[in-house]
Amino acid sequence: MSIHLRPAHSADADAVAHILITARALFLPFAPSPHSAADIRQWVAHTLLPGGGVTVALQDGRVAGVLALSFDGACHWLDQLYLAPQLLGQGVGRQLLQHALAQCGRPLRLYCFAQNSRARAFYERHGFVPLAFGDGSGNEEKCPDVLYEYRAA
Repeated sequence: MSIHLRPAHSADADAVAHILITARALFLPFAPSPHSAADIRQWVAHTLLPGGGVTVALQDGRVAGVLALSFDGACHWLDQLYLAPQLLGQGVGRQLLQHALAQCGRPLRLYCFAQNSRARAFYERHGFVPLAFGDGSGNEEKCPDVLYEYRAA
């Protein structure tokens, strides 16, 4: 499977939103989005993509995954890493994560829902360590979460 990474374009908004909506519904049933699909599409088109720091993974010219990175002045953040559900376990997430590690300085942090055991195992396998466990009061979904930081050399 050939995957190509490139910066996201405004024309990718529908495909990126579709991946975010579909993957969350399938893999995070314990943390349903507090936002409607229409609101997510609007946010992707008017906030996420124009804000920069978004990379898409393309397979056969179609968006297969999305990575969103940010920097708050002190820390780099992996804000989003989602794949088209049918591509899970095929290396696309690993490629996006390697891209994030190459693009970002340290520290690089992310939040992951505590119940998302598949994602937690993925991040831990790739050098992220838990720094803190939250009770969900700090996120919109009100689900317990884990703050991770990349520590591998």
